[in-house]
Amino acid sequence: MPLKTLFLNPPSFERFDGGASSRWPATREIESYWYPVWLAYPAGLLEGSRLLDAPSHHVSVKETIQICKNYEFLVLFTSTVGWEFDQSLALAIAAAKPSIRIAFVGPPVTTSPEKALNECHVLDFICRREFDYSVVEFAQGKQLNEILGISYKLDGKVVHNPDRPQVEDLNAIPWATKVYMRDLDVTRYNVPFLLHPFIALYTTRGCPAQCTFCLWPQTLSGHAWRKRSCDDVAAELAWAKRAFPEVKEYFFDDDTFNIQKARTIELCGKLKPLGLTWSCNSRVTADYDTLKAMKEAGCRLLIVGFESGDPQILRSIKKGASVERALDFTRDCRKLGLVLHGDFILGLPGETKESIRNTIEFAKRLDCETIQVSMAHAFPGTELFEYLQQNGLITNKAMSDAAGHQMPHIEYPGLPVEYVMLMVQKFYDEYFFRPRAALRIIWQAIVNRDISRLYDEALSFMKLRAQRNKAVRAVEEATALAALSHSSEKAAVLKSRAEEK
Repeated sequence: MPLKTLFLNPPSFERFDGGASSRWPATREIESYWYPVWLAYPAGLLEGSRLLDAPSHHVSVKETIQICKNYEFLVLFTSTVGWEFDQSLALAIAAAKPSIRIAFVGPPVTTSPEKALNECHVLDFICRREFDYSVVEFAQGKQLNEILGISYKLDGKVVHNPDRPQVEDLNAIPWATKVYMRDLDVTRYNVPFLLHPFIALYTTRGCPAQCTFCLWPQTLSGHAWRKRSCDDVAAELAWAKRAFPEVKEYFFDDDTFNIQKARTIELCGKLKPLGLTWSCNSRVTADYDTLKAMKEAGCRLLIVGFESGDPQILRSIKKGASVERALDFTRDCRKLGLVLHGDFILGLPGETKESIRNTIEFAKRLDCETIQVSMAHAFPGTELFEYLQQNGLITNKAMSDAAGHQMPHIEYPGLPVEYVMLMVQKFYDEYFFRPRAALRIIWQAIVNRDISRLYDEALSFMKLRAQRNKAVRAVEEATALAALSHSSEKAAVLKSRAEEK
């Protein structure tokens, strides 16, 4: 029998959605959780394992440690924001059960394996990039020196085994939905713009796009695009429809679901007879015929990374899209009745006060049903991080506060970090406090019978809004006082020089 294994999405900050399938680890404006899809796949490969998603199920640190005592092997998915907490948790688990073997997986240990192994002495090994078969082989008894794609310490020195080839046969990996049925409560997962309850899964891995800021392709899944067969995806969805009658929507969490027209249309042909409601990530390069096939197959909503309304910024981040194409894409979606959730980022290279204003006005022209506005974050391992570090644009400030909320840590000449933080809030205010946008959200809540959910989300959003405004005011006051002090000191020096003369 293999080692009794626990796959853990660890407890962290309150309301922190930070690992296993969250592309932007942070405490959300509104409490929401994505499924730990990356952990579900190896959990399905290993007999007798369990997937524990502590944040969404509100499992405390104390309870997590107690659960770990029943297992021989722990696989913990860590994040850049949650690294320090995850390290302390591993130490506590090892103290409670000294015999347990521990492996960390995820972006931070992929990009900095030496740092991870040297800082956390209880780690038996870490996995670089995709980890499905590496952790399974260890649980089944393979020695560390025989396992591809891992790093570990031997006689005080870090050893890097050869890289593991990316998983090519995605059909060979068990369905994530069967692990959800076994280990998770699907009602615990909530994303404001998706119907509740929903289920997320992958139909592909990897993303050919070259966006400089994007974490997953550069640290975990890679740029090589690999796909499951359309028959396998349809079979899983047909099974899930029977297994989860309460689920209202399925979400394809692929980096870009519709990046290949022929495959998208083929898959839509398999999904259409199932009569499901589903949503996915999309690029603005999808044409009208592809979008039409998706709509006819049950697609309801698209998450689209518009990022910026400034053409130069789009070029600098290698987005592979233009403002004009985004507007055409949006018109196509409107014509077909597809709902849009737009993602925007403030503080990317080339950002100015003028470009931020352009992006806000661009977002209003797009008029997506919902939006998310983030401050640019430079995660280690990304091209964006390398560029900003080489040019001395990353401040010494942390990328999150004590509660896990995003904080600005990139500063350009003429664009103070507090200004970017202020404009994130102004972006939201200007967008959602338009009568058209506010009434649309209320109407959708009525149609979907989600009034109580909308009320709770509105309270959470307004509470965080007040906290952000308070933080911005504090920074502005400190800056003003520093400027006043500097001015007073300068005046004193000038007065002293005048007296000397």
